[in-house]
Amino acid sequence: METIRGLLWKPTPEEQKRKCNALVRQNVRKLDRDIQQLKATEQKTKTLILQSSKRAQRNPSMAKQANQDVRIFARELVRIRKQNSRLQTSKAQLQSVQMQVNEAFSVRRIEGSIKASTGIMRDVNSLVRLPELMGTMRELSSELMKAGIIEEMVDDTLMDNEMLEGEEGEAEEEVDKVLSDILKDRLPASKAKEDDLPTPAQAEEEDEEEDQAEMLAQMRGRLEALKS
Repeated sequence: METIRGLLWKPTPEEQKRKCNALVRQNVRKLDRDIQQLKATEQKTKTLILQSSKRAQRNPSMAKQANQDVRIFARELVRIRKQNSRLQTSKAQLQSVQMQVNEAFSVRRIEGSIKASTGIMRDVNSLVRLPELMGTMRELSSELMKAGIIEEMVDDTLMDNEMLEGEEGEAEEEVDKVLSDILKDRLPASKAKEDDLPTPAQAEEEDEEEDQAEMLAQMRGRLEALKS
């Protein structure tokens, strides 16, 4: 009997609303954590850029490799900032979905019926493509379909690798701008190429040199973890 009762049980609109809001809040918390991780990684990358630049200035024999490291870290920083911007946009979009969903349930309570929203459908389609939210957003979309707020979505709306790969091709102009901003008067924008970075013999000593290749691998690992 319990099994039959469970099969026949149907959640009330209020229960559906609570479930949808809980899923939205779960996704917002996930985005907040990812954004905080990106901020920490961004700050660490800035430090690595400064350290590599100082090493190039202090030791001319290591200047070429150090200057190459500077640009590698700068490219990572551009990538981090783009991903952070994407997550911030997704968070705002998710909060918009929550407001629209609550409004839809309010209309249902007043009018006794509900219409599928193309606006919510569009936003949910966009958010479900995010690797960071794919699992829970699919669960949210399922709940919204049960409630009649959106129509059934098709699998080809999921993000393909080409969209992520498009973020990998940072323009060198952006890298130059990042370096000019971080290194300021030590790096005029017109001298941002690897072999043209300034390498004066006199420069302040670093407290401790870090393994740059290892740090870069760690940063890339964190970025990949956020995408997975």
